[in-house]
Amino acid sequence: MSGAKHDRTSLTFSSTVRRPRLSVEQYVQGVLENNRSVLAQAITLVESNSTVHMEIAQEVLGQLLPHTGKSIRIGITGIPGAGKSTFIEAFGTMLCERGHRVAVLAVDPSSPVTKGSILGDKTRMELLSRNPNAFIRPSAAGGTLGGVNRKTRETMLICEAAGFDVILIETVGVGQSETTVRSMVDFFLLLMLTGAGDELQGIKKGVIEIADALLINKADGENKNRALIAKGEFNRVLHYLQPATPGWETKAFMCSSLTYEGIPEIWNVIETFRDEMTRSGTLQSRRQSQSLDWMQSMTQDYLRAHFYSNPEVAKALPDVEGKVARGELSATSAVQQLVAIYEKSFR
Repeated sequence: MSGAKHDRTSLTFSSTVRRPRLSVEQYVQGVLENNRSVLAQAITLVESNSTVHMEIAQEVLGQLLPHTGKSIRIGITGIPGAGKSTFIEAFGTMLCERGHRVAVLAVDPSSPVTKGSILGDKTRMELLSRNPNAFIRPSAAGGTLGGVNRKTRETMLICEAAGFDVILIETVGVGQSETTVRSMVDFFLLLMLTGAGDELQGIKKGVIEIADALLINKADGENKNRALIAKGEFNRVLHYLQPATPGWETKAFMCSSLTYEGIPEIWNVIETFRDEMTRSGTLQSRRQSQSLDWMQSMTQDYLRAHFYSNPEVAKALPDVEGKVARGELSATSAVQQLVAIYEKSFR
């Protein structure tokens, strides 16, 4: 009896702590109503690698899609110590005070363990995280760049459907994360520090070339004069580079995330960019191109995963790789053999 009673108690306890699975309609309605609990659950759903969850997530996204695309998508990157977290908090807080609704997301393909520094930054963005018009979400550990890419894009769409009109996507990794974020945003902002000569040596030229604006942060106190000098040096460099967006001139600006000086001005720059690029059709063209690139990237990821998960390919792969490593088989012949094995498995 006592054992049966204990079992019933356990079942009751389990049912109270286990979150009930929502229907597609409940997910959609909850997101559109900006129900924070459902919004978080919907994002967790799209982040899941479970085949069942992915199927449900695509149904939810399919119904939410008509409600997306109305935000301005802003990518933010910067060298270590540039003050991204402080800037995002100041910038996001100002936007919320002006009546905007801000979602902060992160992309960190290089860190499957920490899931991005924004996990720690969220505790430092205390003011913004408490604002009812703001939503901060750390990146998912995707294991691969494509995985993080997909999850961040789909999270962005969910946030747009929930009514967030400003999406801030922060890069917290290094290397490819900048180009990943560039491929999913409208405006790409590069945060820099004073001492432009040193910083120009420390950051890749390619990152500057994909930026729509450079922002020299921490331009306050004794740093202000140095920031003015850095601004001039960066603008001289930018003059010789091709703009990241056709019809737009990339320039350097300066701000202080502590005093808020320059924060409203960079928002004015972004608004001007959106208005001009919308009128010219460049913004729509960019988004269309991004969607097609995303589709092609997802197709490649799917085919690659499907190919290597094929039992016959997995069985033959070690032997083929060994022959290539020993110089007994050319790479081209190896590929042909593996593809032949893959195709034969479906006959």
